[in-house]
Amino acid sequence: MNIEDFMLTCPSKKFLGIECLGCGAQRAVVLVFEGRFSEAFHLYPAVYTLLLFLFTLGLSFVDTKRKYSNILMIMVTVNLVIMIISYYYKHFYMHSH
Repeated sequence: MNIEDFMLTCPSKKFLGIECLGCGAQRAVVLVFEGRFSEAFHLYPAVYTLLLFLFTLGLSFVDTKRKYSNILMIMVTVNLVIMIISYYYKHFYMHSH
């Protein structure tokens, strides 16, 4: 049994043939947990900020005394910027060179 057997397929890629901003995130997280950090970053550059966001989100549910909304919104913004830049680089810059 392989972990990739349980991964979700991207509906955008499956039905439209176009990768979305999140394509590669699942595999990158698996690579991080396997200790293949460089490969994870090259596959999905936002993997580390995504994991930090998920950790902070989980912490916000456990530590209800503190307000995490501002830091979570900043992390969402940073993640989106990284995702958009890496998507643009991967699909438009890499293909033109």
